[in-house]
Amino acid sequence: MLKLPRFRAAAVQASPVYLNPGATADKAASLVREAAANGAKLVAFPEVFVPGYPYWNWITDPVTGSAWFEKLAKASVLVPGPEVDAVRKAARDTGCYVVLGVNERSPVSLGAIYNTLVFIGPDGAVLGKHRKLVPTWAEKLTWTGGDGSSLRVYDTEIGRLGGLACGENTNTLARFALLGQGELVHVASYISLPVSPPDYDMAEAIKLRAIAHSFEGKIFTIVSCSTVSEEIITAMETVVPDARARLQRKSSAFSGIIGPDGRVVGDPLIDDEGIVYADIDLDRCIQPKQMHDIVGHYNRFDVFDLRVNRRPLAPLGLMETERAAGDEQVSFSSIPGKSE
Repeated sequence: MLKLPRFRAAAVQASPVYLNPGATADKAASLVREAAANGAKLVAFPEVFVPGYPYWNWITDPVTGSAWFEKLAKASVLVPGPEVDAVRKAARDTGCYVVLGVNERSPVSLGAIYNTLVFIGPDGAVLGKHRKLVPTWAEKLTWTGGDGSSLRVYDTEIGRLGGLACGENTNTLARFALLGQGELVHVASYISLPVSPPDYDMAEAIKLRAIAHSFEGKIFTIVSCSTVSEEIITAMETVVPDARARLQRKSSAFSGIIGPDGRVVGDPLIDDEGIVYADIDLDRCIQPKQMHDIVGHYNRFDVFDLRVNRRPLAPLGLMETERAAGDEQVSFSSIPGKSE
C-alpha cells in the first residue's frame, strides 16, 4: 500500500551577514539547528542567502554598480566549498534536508556568478544544485543564466523535492518541467525587493505565485524570502543617498507554506525575520488530483509536447586523443554549448 511522508517543514525569513560568506554560512548552519530543534525535517533558505543580493543593480547605474559587482564576485562561493560545507555539516548533525540559496562562483571564469539553489540531504551530501535559468530584469547585470541540466526533482524520504529561484516561479514551463518529474514538495526562494514599481506589492506577488504552483500541481510549496537588514541599508547608502527610503518599504517579503488546495498552511511572515513552520502531509496531494491532474489525466500530451534540454553548457568541449609515440600534443575543439 502506498504510504506518503509526513514531516515538518521550516521556511527561513532572514538577512545574510552582508557580503560575508563565512559568517552567513555560519548563520545558516545555526538556523538549521534551530529549525531542527523545533522538529523540522526540511529547512528552506532565501534566494542567494550566501552572501546576499545585489541591491545596487536597482538603485544606481551599471558603471557605479560595477565596483559592487566585484565585491560580490569575490564573496561568492564554490559548490562544493567551505561555506557550503558548514551548512552540510549542520544538515548531517541534525538529519535535515536543506535547500540553500547561494551566489555560486564559476570555477573557470572570474566574471561568472550563478544564482544557485543547493539541495543537501540529511547525511550532508549535496543532492544537486539548480542554477537560475534567467536572471530577472536588473539582475542581468550580475548573474549568468543556468542550463537545463539542473532542472531536476530529487527522490527523497520526504517526497519528490524540487525548487526554483524567485522570478522563475513565474515561468510556467520551468514549473511544469518539475511537476512532470513528480514533484510533490517545491521550494520557492525569494529576496525582499522594496524597490519594485510603486504599485507593486512584492509580498502579495510572492504569495500569489506560490498559490498558483501549489494549486495547479496539487503540491506543497515552501516559500523562503530574505529581509533587508540595517546592515544592507547602511551599505547601500554609500551607493545612493536615498537608499534608506527606497529599501524600507513594507510588504516586501513573504515566507510561508502553501498546501495543495492553494491555501496557506500555518501563519506566514511578512517583512520580519523568523522561521515559519508547518506540518506537511503528502496524502493531501491525492484527492485534488482527481479533479485536475495536469501531469496525468487532465492534459493532452498528444496535443502538447514539452521537451527539456538537459545538456550541461560549458565554454569548451574538450576531446582527448590517443598520443602517438613521442607526440605530447593533445587536440581539442572549442565548441560553444557542448559539455565537457
